[in-house]
Amino acid sequence: MNVGRGRPLPLGATPMPDGVNFSLICRHGTAVWLVLGEPCDPGFETEIPLDALANRTGDHWHVRVEGLPEEFCYGYRVDGPAGNGYRFNPSIILLDPYARTLSCGRPWGGQSDFSRRSLVNEAMVEREGVVSPRIPLEDTIIYELHVRGYTIDPSSGVRRPGTFRGLAEKLDYLQWLGVTAVELLPVDEFDENDCAFVNPFTGERLKNFWGYNTIAFSAPKAAYASNPGRMEVWEEFCELVDVFHRGGVEVILDIVFNHTAEGGDNGPTYSFRGLDNPLYYMLDDRGNYLNYSGCGNTLSSDNPVVRNFLLTCLSNWVAEAGVDGFRFDLASVLGRDRRGNVLVDPPAINRISEDALLHGTKLIAEPWDAAGLYQVGTFPGGGRWADWNGRYRDDVRRFWKGEPGLTSALATRLCGSDDLYTGRGPLHSINFLSCHDGFTLADLVSYDHKHNEANGEGNHDGNDANLSWNCGVEGPTDDPVVNRLRARQVRNLMATLLVSQGVPMILGGDEFLRTQGGNNNAWCQDNETSWVDWSFGEKNGGFLRFVHRMIALRKAHPVFRRRTFFTGADSGQPPEILWHGEEPVRPDFSASSQALAFALDGRRCDRPGVVDRDFYVAMNAGGRALEFKIPASPSGRPWRRLVDTSLPSPDDFLETDQGPEIPVLYSYLVESHSLIILESAE
Repeated sequence: MNVGRGRPLPLGATPMPDGVNFSLICRHGTAVWLVLGEPCDPGFETEIPLDALANRTGDHWHVRVEGLPEEFCYGYRVDGPAGNGYRFNPSIILLDPYARTLSCGRPWGGQSDFSRRSLVNEAMVEREGVVSPRIPLEDTIIYELHVRGYTIDPSSGVRRPGTFRGLAEKLDYLQWLGVTAVELLPVDEFDENDCAFVNPFTGERLKNFWGYNTIAFSAPKAAYASNPGRMEVWEEFCELVDVFHRGGVEVILDIVFNHTAEGGDNGPTYSFRGLDNPLYYMLDDRGNYLNYSGCGNTLSSDNPVVRNFLLTCLSNWVAEAGVDGFRFDLASVLGRDRRGNVLVDPPAINRISEDALLHGTKLIAEPWDAAGLYQVGTFPGGGRWADWNGRYRDDVRRFWKGEPGLTSALATRLCGSDDLYTGRGPLHSINFLSCHDGFTLADLVSYDHKHNEANGEGNHDGNDANLSWNCGVEGPTDDPVVNRLRARQVRNLMATLLVSQGVPMILGGDEFLRTQGGNNNAWCQDNETSWVDWSFGEKNGGFLRFVHRMIALRKAHPVFRRRTFFTGADSGQPPEILWHGEEPVRPDFSASSQALAFALDGRRCDRPGVVDRDFYVAMNAGGRALEFKIPASPSGRPWRRLVDTSLPSPDDFLETDQGPEIPVLYSYLVESHSLIILESAE
């Protein structure tokens, strides 16, 4: 090998005509060694000590090496001062934070005798991916899923279960269902074997199934590839994105920029802790970790070096793979300074918001953190971001649970939460009823209490406030009355989601009522609890049909997909939405009300020159049937029944223009715990 001084930029390991250039940021280290070796061969390693004068420019340590093989692995050993938050340990070979692949990838759950290293293959070149469908936010329907859990169950029927390619095999189904974007739980490198808990019933060591414990932020998870041990991991992920783009489906990644897998004081050291602990993490005056993530450490995203690193990671996913957006886990952490104070104008969030390469990507915040900061509707970023609207989830759950006095809050959520997003618009609200974290839709109507005993924490983990209702029996039952009520409830919830202004998000498998047996924190369950059982698609085919039809209804009618808030009669025109109760134009927003109705004027659907149909929706969350007198449609066109959730499939959702005509002032009996949708003629 021929060793030269190297260049400070770019960071990472970069093949060049005159060799491979290595560059690393380490501010407080006093000695750095580059360690080179064959992939997965601990008996062949060589070290190159870097000279603090020749191989350092500012805080960049750099070196150029000629004569390396096409594929090799590398890492760094770093020494430096002790105390004051420093955690240098030159006996540990550290990963390069900028690495795009790690060596020694293994199948899911597999053990290895080899430590993982950063990996380089000089054959990695820039690629031209398939052009993104670039679906406008108002036309987006997000579908959240776990790459492994979505296809690993034998019922999935795919050839490569649990992998990126296995997920690609489900494109036809996703197209049929009608969703426009998949939001993937973390797909960057993490260690599924880092879970310390044991299932008390089986004695089985549990797995970190969800993957919110990142080791390498720019490297796809090798265990999600069909060939996890080689460089094809990046290629397979990029193929997945290309397949989805050809099919008109976008790919959004769940990114965990609030903490790393190194955890707290007793956690492992992979890279950041050993490279420069005070630079990368929030520390107090005594060098202890500040924990705003609930996971032991918090990345110091207010530090310019860390900000640049995070931007590079996002840029890699967009430039290399063509991903369409990001959902940021516990995103409010990005708005804290290095001591944890909340910033009014956070540089990290502004940098992401204004980045030129990320312009046009979808940015979605989980707008809270583990220390109590809650920013739904107030998340910073100049209006560039959309939020997971936790208020929407809670208010809709409470209404359909039967709590009185929720009609006013429900009306606000149906309109896109203009109370929260004042000065922005309804598209800033990501509306959801369930997600990976919490009850599935089926469990939401089947359990009053969480049942997380199998997680090995004595059922103390997970949220106790689920706003769920078991409809009279806890868990599965053969009682036909309870099951019919649950069938109504899931239809009510899904229909409400898909007629609400804002951007809907559906949890994968909810469309055919997959269950987790009441476990509302299945992060460690790599088994049938978390795996999608596709046989539910046949068992609950009626509900699957209902969801498919509701999605198609939303996509066909821009009246449900406004870009701006309703203006009402104050604009000098008739209101776009008219509120009703059991009597026309007499909504009941009292403290005892459990029913609400509204009509949408299709002539004012927020699209210049477009005239849509009118729609009337009546919701009855109470325990007795109510007679709603049907008002005239806003445009005077006749009504026909489209949806009645009290009826069994297929009568619950009729074909357009095939339902019975409903005359004006007709007294329609809306059964308890049900809703109806009427559609006007064209």
